[in-house]
Amino acid sequence: MRVDLKGIHTVKAKGRTYYYAWRGGPRIDAKPGTPAFVQAYHEAHAARRKPSQNCLFTLIAEFKQSAEFGRLSERTKKDYRTFLTLVEDKFGTMPLKALEDPRARGLFKQWRDGYADRPRKADHLWTALSRVLSFGRDRGRLTTNVCERGGRLYTADRQERVWSEEQVTAFLKVASPELRLALLLALWTGQRQGDLLKLQWSALAEGRIELKQSKSGTRVTIPVASVLRAALDDMPRRGMTILTNSKGEPWTGDGFRSSWRKACERAEIEGVTFHDLRGTAVTRLAFAECTVPQIASITGHSLTDAQSILDAHYLGGRVELAEEAIRKLESRTETVKPDVKP
Repeated sequence: MRVDLKGIHTVKAKGRTYYYAWRGGPRIDAKPGTPAFVQAYHEAHAARRKPSQNCLFTLIAEFKQSAEFGRLSERTKKDYRTFLTLVEDKFGTMPLKALEDPRARGLFKQWRDGYADRPRKADHLWTALSRVLSFGRDRGRLTTNVCERGGRLYTADRQERVWSEEQVTAFLKVASPELRLALLLALWTGQRQGDLLKLQWSALAEGRIELKQSKSGTRVTIPVASVLRAALDDMPRRGMTILTNSKGEPWTGDGFRSSWRKACERAEIEGVTFHDLRGTAVTRLAFAECTVPQIASITGHSLTDAQSILDAHYLGGRVELAEEAIRKLESRTETVKPDVKP
């Protein structure tokens, strides 16, 4: 049987013909057309595709096999694999020694700037690369991480990114029962989408919800508010998870996001996402005069992060807080008439 081997390069010299796996490639000494010739050809190409040792490609492979990578959530692993594939395509064969050269930082910055029109993607790529280099330094494969503290291209003003009461009401009017329950769970627990989609009925006991956050590993115990309790009681238990689609099946991440987006479109809601419900929950708790430790005990934020959210992102300059503060001051302060001279 004839086998078509692409790219064979032939050179004739002194009455003889020499065969090479490709132009500039290794010579094949076996007789053309024989099994030995075919084997030598494929071995040469396999070696060509095999990445060099002690390069970024092998460091990335080591990172993916590490315990650090294994402890990440499945969603985070998926994201890292996606972005690291792009890193490999561009810099996979870069030797480890070159990664330690300070000039490599400029090279990586220039590459990241090529994604300036997609700043979030640019930041994700930089973060993924920096994480691998940090892993290499911790494992003694590198002496430095040239991508450390690289700054971010994407910035977002989240001060107004909270759901208003009007938006919540509009969503509840048009959404399916399954999505209405998802919104109420997020508003009254302040948890992330991924954790809520995995939340099982077994986590609900004695009027409390107990869960372990997948991102931080923090365990939280949340008393169930009466509004949320009523919604949970009305929802039939059609599976192990509390949140299911209209068929009673657990949501996939993509399926939930698609259905949520369509419901927001029907409700004509723009400028906020499901993720913003976590910050909205923080804001609502603050408006209810909860302390930072009380808020953090529900949402699972650290005290520092909870305070940072309140200071920088959600409550800065809110008129409602200022008005409430003045009302409290007026109610607790004895009125003193100024001594006005005629």
